[in-house]
Amino acid sequence: KTIAENGGYDATELVTQLRAAQVRGEKSAGLDMKEGRIADMAELGITESFRVKCCSLVSASEAAEMIIRVDEVVTCAPRQRQE
Repeated sequence: KTIAENGGYDATELVTQLRAAQVRGEKSAGLDMKEGRIADMAELGITESFRVKCCSLVSASEAAEMIIRVDEVVTCAPRQRQE
């Protein structure tokens, strides 16, 4: 939606058309920002790189691990101090 808005197009209309295309089984449908319409991204030569997906998954797992570690530190009982 943000990409369509930044392109100066009617984002609501384009997103609705895109969702309808995906429901119809058009798996490679996407936003053609030059024409302001829905198009087949494979025909346009636009693909998402496998490397980008891998980096996204690694970043997500690292963030989840960090949250779990912080949560564990917060929930641990404090040590008793010797007086």
